[in-house]
Amino acid sequence: MSAGPEPPPQLPSKDPRLKGTPPRPLVPIWVWGVLLVVSVAWNAWAVLTPRSAPSVDLPYSGFLDQVGAGNVASVTLAGQNIDGVFKQAIPRPADVALDPTANQSSTTFERFTSVVPSQGDDRLLPLLQEQQVTVTAKDLNAGSWLINLISTAAPIVLFVGLLFFMGRQTQRGQQNLLGFGRSGAQMVAEERPRVSFADVAGVDEAKRELQEIVGFLKQPERYLQLGARLPRGALLVGPPGTGKTLLARAVAGEADVPFFSISASQFVEMFVGVGASRVRDLFKRAKTAAPSIVFVDELDAVGRQRGAGFGGGNDEREQTLNQLLVEMDGFDDQTKVIVLAATNRPDVLDPALLRPGRFDRQVTLGLPDRLGRAAILKIHTGRLKLDTHVDLEQLAQRTPGFSGADLGNLANEAALAAARRGAAAVDMSDFDSALDTILLGTRQPGLLNEAERRLVAFHEAGHALVAEYTPGADPVTRVTIIPHGQALGVTLTAGEEDRRNYTRDYLLARLDVLLGGRAAEEVVFEDATTGAESDLKAATALARRMVGLWGMSEELGLVWYGVGEMHPFLGRELAAPREYAEATAGRVDAAVRGLIEEAHQRAKTLLKQKRPLLDALVDELLAEESVDRARLNQLLSAVGPVRRVA
Repeated sequence: MSAGPEPPPQLPSKDPRLKGTPPRPLVPIWVWGVLLVVSVAWNAWAVLTPRSAPSVDLPYSGFLDQVGAGNVASVTLAGQNIDGVFKQAIPRPADVALDPTANQSSTTFERFTSVVPSQGDDRLLPLLQEQQVTVTAKDLNAGSWLINLISTAAPIVLFVGLLFFMGRQTQRGQQNLLGFGRSGAQMVAEERPRVSFADVAGVDEAKRELQEIVGFLKQPERYLQLGARLPRGALLVGPPGTGKTLLARAVAGEADVPFFSISASQFVEMFVGVGASRVRDLFKRAKTAAPSIVFVDELDAVGRQRGAGFGGGNDEREQTLNQLLVEMDGFDDQTKVIVLAATNRPDVLDPALLRPGRFDRQVTLGLPDRLGRAAILKIHTGRLKLDTHVDLEQLAQRTPGFSGADLGNLANEAALAAARRGAAAVDMSDFDSALDTILLGTRQPGLLNEAERRLVAFHEAGHALVAEYTPGADPVTRVTIIPHGQALGVTLTAGEEDRRNYTRDYLLARLDVLLGGRAAEEVVFEDATTGAESDLKAATALARRMVGLWGMSEELGLVWYGVGEMHPFLGRELAAPREYAEATAGRVDAAVRGLIEEAHQRAKTLLKQKRPLLDALVDELLAEESVDRARLNQLLSAVGPVRRVA
């Protein structure tokens, strides 16, 4: 998990180590040669072809008049089109010959064109024979010799050229066209502000593990002299938003080496062989710029276990993975290229990727603890103008389970809230508003139906009171009946300490709280609504894990059944055989239902005992719409002692 503002967009690299083999042109040279020859031939034909004399367009009647007058020497008939030559040039068409100024024109025409009517004219040929006009018939389907040559030879030339080009590309291992085999990896340029370990907080253990890789890159001779082998790769594993990409860039910044960044999804295309080609191109560039770092983000997009899922193993993704395995295993001991990869799904990766010699190390980045969150908030709020009363330690305590990206989003939302109200600085109220937006969703218009508001108030008050009076449950921080997102009301709880391991009593208390809303509806209205859908879904998922994964059912004992496990992809789930009988499956379902029913009964019993508190809290919610921790304590202490059932 990381924090810190993102550097500005990268600039083109000027690293002299990358100057080597010039990139191949996207269009082969022979294509340009063919285009040049065709262009020269076409222009030569246009220049050398003799130009005909000026021609005048005659109406058909004018054409007949010229034939009858004996002034037509020859005609060429091409369908309905007539092209002919006069015996004596005329100044203008015959149908205007009566114009007294006709002979004064300086322009004369030796040729003419005309069109035969669509229905034809049976008198035309006898008239032409009578006037001894030379008649030539022309086939419309016959083109010029150049057009015939181009139409015949061009497909053959293009086909032969394509075969030649693909053959050369195949020899180079590039079974693709137009440069698809280039990896598309982006290199962080020297002009770009570097990210260092100082820009990353909350992952001190991960930084210590990666510090040795920085030492390998900065002083490789120190390790090679002792016979040590440079690590081939390190896999950064952690939930989304924990700073895997930023930490990889920090390693490159600390080592001061070229950093090639690419997403694994960029390797795979619809063309067979493109992914493997891009892998080869990427590692070739990295070796040219060595010592360097190659960072592959979302490795699971191409590194999933081979042979899993539907279909065979000879698809494009698996060929890309095979090439990646070969490239990583093909380094010699002197090659100073280290591969960093990030994933939040290590369970789906192929075992061949994870063995020593490829990814020698796995660095786990978890969600930050309270001290880590405070350090991350300090970095993210460094660029903000904060009010002096902003308490980052308090914000860190109120945000358990937040990743570095979540905390960065919190700081940004708080700044936006301050800007909307025209404040000069960001204060705690802005952070409260931002926290509500992130946790609850966008605020929606309030409920207008009084009966529905009362129903939602009892539902949320049921959650709150069960949380307050159930041992081990997280205390309530806020209750509201203001709609946020798709929820009509929300009850927020937060633990006083960060939890990484959960006891059975805590999980049972969590079930009680989840079913408190439905229990309140049944206690007060003796009816049920659809408002408990998300509560029932969460409670059922939790109960199935308690029974099937954690052995917390007294009826089934300490047995792992795999019920409730999140399968990474469909193929593994379908292929995995169920390792228990049908009768056991029925017992598992009965145990899950038993846990939920018991929690439901406990919540109903508690709310019946605390009915005065329930009514008081509902009245407060209907009046104020939101109740925070301090007001909840005042309300409960005024009605009865604030204590949890022992």
